[in-house]
Amino acid sequence: MGDHPPSEGARRPLDGRRVLVVDDDPTLLEIAASYLGAAGATVDTAADSVTALALAAERAPDLIVLDRMIPGVDGLTVARRVRATSTVPIIVLTALGEPEHRIEGLEAGVDDYLGKPFSPRELVLRAEGLLRRAHPPGAPAGDVVLGRLRIDAARREARLDDHPLALTSREYDLLDHLARRPARTIARDELLTEVWGWTVGDVSTVTVHVRRLREKLEADPAAPRIIVTVWGVGYRLEPAALEEDPAS
Repeated sequence: MGDHPPSEGARRPLDGRRVLVVDDDPTLLEIAASYLGAAGATVDTAADSVTALALAAERAPDLIVLDRMIPGVDGLTVARRVRATSTVPIIVLTALGEPEHRIEGLEAGVDDYLGKPFSPRELVLRAEGLLRRAHPPGAPAGDVVLGRLRIDAARREARLDDHPLALTSREYDLLDHLARRPARTIARDELLTEVWGWTVGDVSTVTVHVRRLREKLEADPAAPRIIVTVWGVGYRLEPAALEEDPAS
């Protein structure tokens, strides 16, 4: 973590954003807060889970950067509790690099992960990317209506049978990407590039998010009809399944 913060007057991609950083390492907390602040963010910090949950509720941050191992309940439990009431983007910091640890974080509802040790500049870029997707600039793309599914681009909301879907920012991006390409098979690596913005990454990230989407879309997530798997390739959103009566 030997990078230098952006100089004064440089581009500030996080202007107007509030970020909550949670870590019990005071040095890491100071460095992360310094870089995010230099990028324009208003930064709140917490060193334990109790303070983190209180600040998340009180300050309504635009982004949470959360260490996996913190005093009190662990970071993934904090993520689950936040996710129960909020779609705020969450980045998890972790020294645990095994795929199953990353998958566990994704299943807890986090949007991204960053391995320790990390470059503070990369943290800023990851934060900028997540916030850009959660709050895209300029005019939104048109709404999508596919049978029982409606995607409101301006509000970044999706409804099924006129009921709002509680989607995280990344889940919304994934559903929007698939819904704008109905009946087309999209490879996992293409989704990783187009939705996550990663040219290199673990495609199990896509698998986990598809599973979470199915839990919110499908009558029977174990036998999906809306988002189907094309084995060895990727996934396809079936518009015909959205025309069916869900009670049938």
